[in-house]
Amino acid sequence: MNRPPLLDLRRDLPRLVSAARGELGAVVALLILAAGTLAFLHLSEEVGEGDTRRFDLGVLQALRAPGDPHVLVGPKWLHIAATDVTALGSVTVLGLFVLMALALLLSLRRWSEALVVLVGAVGGVEISQALKHLFLRERPDLAYRAVEAANPSFPSGHAMLSAVVFLTLGTLAARFAPRRRIKVLALGSAVLLSLLVGASRIYLGVHWTSDVLAGWSMGAAWAMACWLAAWAWGRRFPKPPLIPAKTGTQAEPQNENDSPK
Repeated sequence: MNRPPLLDLRRDLPRLVSAARGELGAVVALLILAAGTLAFLHLSEEVGEGDTRRFDLGVLQALRAPGDPHVLVGPKWLHIAATDVTALGSVTVLGLFVLMALALLLSLRRWSEALVVLVGAVGGVEISQALKHLFLRERPDLAYRAVEAANPSFPSGHAMLSAVVFLTLGTLAARFAPRRRIKVLALGSAVLLSLLVGASRIYLGVHWTSDVLAGWSMGAAWAMACWLAAWAWGRRFPKPPLIPAKTGTQAEPQNENDSPK
């Protein structure tokens, strides 16, 4: 007797949903990669033609006391907090994050994930420096800068590298996390840290807003490219999860004396 089609659908639906979820992450990453690349190309064209000058200067002046570019708006604690947060996007601090992540992944024998983190970080630095020397954009005037800064301005290296490192680590953490809320926390924390670092660069006057937007765009695109590489490798050479999934079953009693009372 043939099984009714409805019963076949009920039997196969969990497998189909699971397969769709597995592909959804790759589709989202691919969309972010494409959107980030297109956004960077658009911003670079606008910056090259000088179309963002008025907007960039307007944002910078709005964050300074009227008529005095040396004085930041907001309380003193905000100035100190911005200086602390902006250090999270420095090569030194991000390098420490990468080294700790590499040590953890290597100790777990996750060679491919460690390679993705290393390539993502090193590649991000090289791409950032190459773009800076390609565009050679001047930073805001010294009167606006609350901290020291070197190298050309476009794109923001702090914004780009923080996006690369934090998003790469966040997506890898989400990939291994056994619960959805942990995945959301990992990804949300990565995005928040990247946004805070970029915003601090604008507030402290060392970057134009378009520099930071371009850094976020390219950083997110490169991070998603690295994630897609890790995802493709994992599909090709699957490994067991770091945390075994709970089956929800109990061991069968060995004899009648072991049966629960």
